[in-house]
Amino acid sequence: MRRRHTFRDRREAGRALGELLREREWLDPLVLGLARGGVVVGHAVAEVLGAPLDVAVARKIGAPGQPEFGVGAVTPDGPPCYDEHSLSVLGLRPAHLEAACRAERAEARRRAVVYQRGRPPVPRAGRDVLVVDDGLATGVTARAALRSLREDRPHGLVFAAPVCAPEAAAALKSDADEVLCLLAPHGFRSVGQWYTDFRQTGDDEVLELLETS
Repeated sequence: MRRRHTFRDRREAGRALGELLREREWLDPLVLGLARGGVVVGHAVAEVLGAPLDVAVARKIGAPGQPEFGVGAVTPDGPPCYDEHSLSVLGLRPAHLEAACRAERAEARRRAVVYQRGRPPVPRAGRDVLVVDDGLATGVTARAALRSLREDRPHGLVFAAPVCAPEAAAALKSDADEVLCLLAPHGFRSVGQWYTDFRQTGDDEVLELLETS
């Protein structure tokens, strides 16, 4: 049985998120899907808003021996972003994660090159930039992306996702002008628990969505 408030897939979640965002007034909005899964959600959002779609790339830096537990994140350029609380709990310092940081930055740069296809990024300055992901768990990847995008001088910088961990959404407000979530359930354990179909998004799908946006 389908649980209440579970999205069928990222596209359904994106359409619902787009309807929420359409209630607002935006200045020349640009939707940036956070690769990879956020591009699927972002594509649907962009369709609802009639806005262009581009991609933002950030890579999670996992804890040693626990790669799925994000303690930091890095974009293709700029300094890494670390979750100080997680580092403290695990007894880690940024120096312990230098190798992981280099590897994730290299992958972020590879993805950026593949996704941009030799074209410059869509201009961000002076317009409302909506960073969209399929969900917000720790928030560290979103934070890295937002800090990098702030340097592009957007008019407004908003993070939006179908489902967010309440604590992460509250913490992210220090880096975004606004954080918008369809759901912020107190029973949040993972993003995937709120989707019936949460299969991995591949590079080919990202490229196809960017081409058809």
